Amino acid sequence: MRFSTAAAVALAAAPAVVSAAKGSMGFALGTKEPNGDCKTQADYEKDFDAIKEASGATIVRGYAAADCDMTKAILPAAEKKGFRVVLGIWPDVEESFNNDLKAITGVAEKYKDTIYAVTVGSETMYRGNFTGPELKEKIDTVKSKLPSNIKVGTADSWNKFDDGTADAILSSVDILMINAFAFWQGAGDANATHVYFNDMFQAISHIEAKVGGSDKIEIWNGETGWPTAVGTDYGAAKGGLKNAETFYREGFCALVDWGYNAFFFEAFDEPWKPASVGDNGNVADETTWGAMTADRKQKYSLQC
Repeated sequence: MRFSTAAAVALAAAPAVVSAAKGSMGFALGTKEPNGDCKTQADYEKDFDAIKEASGATIVRGYAAADCDMTKAILPAAEKKGFRVVLGIWPDVEESFNNDLKAITGVAEKYKDTIYAVTVGSETMYRGNFTGPELKEKIDTVKSKLPSNIKVGTADSWNKFDDGTADAILSSVDILMINAFAFWQGAGDANATHVYFNDMFQAISHIEAKVGGSDKIEIWNGETGWPTAVGTDYGAAKGGLKNAETFYREGFCALVDWGYNAFFFEAFDEPWKPASVGDNGNVADETTWGAMTADRKQKYSLQC
């Protein structure tokens, strides 16, 4: 679907309006239990049950297929529960690239109907670890080793698609994940959804112009979200349950209602995560971005 200027304006003005066909929605999913232990197949099955019951979604995405032996645990769980999985390859370090690729190729034929896609990299161009041509080489390598029905692409920040950094990979990818976080742009309550929609509009418009249409590459909003803990602020963006719920409903769900595919970051809180330091030099608590608590209880309605 083409993300037209009219659609962007309409979304910002009237997010409750629904298009003829809703997009697909899913959730980013971590590999560890709240105490930091690696998830087992049984843990993933519980995750899938909670996600489907709360939201109706039946697709999740991960980031590094070899982490915690993810493929060995999540794929049989997904097959059993009727889910599909986007697996990730972390290419920034050669060891992780090889390990993740090996983890996927080892099960690709067996689970080719469960693996929805493979993303090579997560914001690696945003971090400056690869140029577009360098990442293209990695993507081409992965595509050459997987069954043809498994889509291959990457995930990166919206501005790397908008500014042309990613142009070199467009001839190689089947799928793109555009990450757009109004929160990390310091957007307050009054303009958070507008910033989100505009980010997606800018990125999608650039991609469509470069490839010659809206049906050439499958596009998803790869990540968006909002922390629920009070005090986890970034500029004018204020963490808290009410703000997170509002963004989920008026931002994320509005995008899905308008027919665009989107992953929410993330399904469950991850209390094991250490504090990280943001671009502004401040310590950031990233443990409460879940739409559900670590014990799989939803914080607000997840139906779109």
